[in-house]
Amino acid sequence: MTPLNITVPDSALSALRRSPTEFGREMKLAAAIHWYQRGVMSQERAAELAGLNRRDFIRARWCGKAWTSLSWMTPVWHGNWG
Repeated sequence: MTPLNITVPDSALSALRRSPTEFGREMKLAAAIHWYQRGVMSQERAAELAGLNRRDFIRARWCGKAWTSLSWMTPVWHGNWG
């Protein structure tokens, strides 16, 4: 995999009550869902990007783990990954 570094304001992590690791995981899932829904990625590749198998990716999309607002991928999260 190719590492990717991004800069996120501490205030964003604080407001979301997320660690950098949790934020990164959720951001990858939001991007994968977004690109899959647009038809840019296959379900298999989107699941791979999200770090999930296909079954868990489908569950994440349909079972309330995440919804994305397409006004530039503002993730809204419900549930937990525990």
